[in-house]
Amino acid sequence: MTQNKTAIITGASSGIGEATAKELASKGYNVVLAARREDRLKELKNDIEKAGGRAEYAATDVVSLEEMQNLAKLAADTFGSIDVIVNNAGLMPLSYLNKLKTDEWYKMVDVNIKGVLNGIAAVLPYMEKQKSGHVINISSIAGHTVSAGSAVYSGTKYAVRAITEGLRKEMNASHNIRTTIISPGAVSTELTNTITDEDVLASFKKQEMKPLEGIDIAKAIAYACEQPDHVDVNEVIVRPTQQPM
Repeated sequence: MTQNKTAIITGASSGIGEATAKELASKGYNVVLAARREDRLKELKNDIEKAGGRAEYAATDVVSLEEMQNLAKLAADTFGSIDVIVNNAGLMPLSYLNKLKTDEWYKMVDVNIKGVLNGIAAVLPYMEKQKSGHVINISSIAGHTVSAGSAVYSGTKYAVRAITEGLRKEMNASHNIRTTIISPGAVSTELTNTITDEDVLASFKKQEMKPLEGIDIAKAIAYACEQPDHVDVNEVIVRPTQQPM
């Protein structure tokens, strides 16, 4: 069991974020939950506390640096440190470029890239001061390969990988700050609910495979967290066994 370590998790109201919060709390982490849906966060906090864990939450939009900084302050003030951040919040409204769904493109850039940058900016001062920390950023298999309909989404997830690797090279040796990129394949989450391109949705319906569950990714995150301080798990790809891409 991990004692007196604190993890911030964005996108904690469902899916991978919710599963990660429960998994880390079960291992003794104090968890600080962030998402826009406050009712879901409150319910998750209650569930974790009923199971014997410790949790706090704040309704947070990761696109706002100020809100992310307030979240980090809440974590530090409540539990005394920020040891891990899981930048998990993301959007995936896949579409073909000629559909010109520009509003969806820009929202993905805001949440998937700026949200990660805001998470890093919010916690880095605390981690530098305490000379330890772990930044875990959720990329995707789409950050390794591009398929039709994923151009913008893949672009944001390639960016997450590049940003994380840059942070590793700047911080791990001199500041003892670890970095991990988690790249899930197909996961049963609410991400696909944002897809409005009927052609992309039709292609999804043709796929036949058992997707991963949020807990499968949560366990990969916990594995990276649980390694000794001298071990830095830099990148993990987790696909369904049947996923060809």
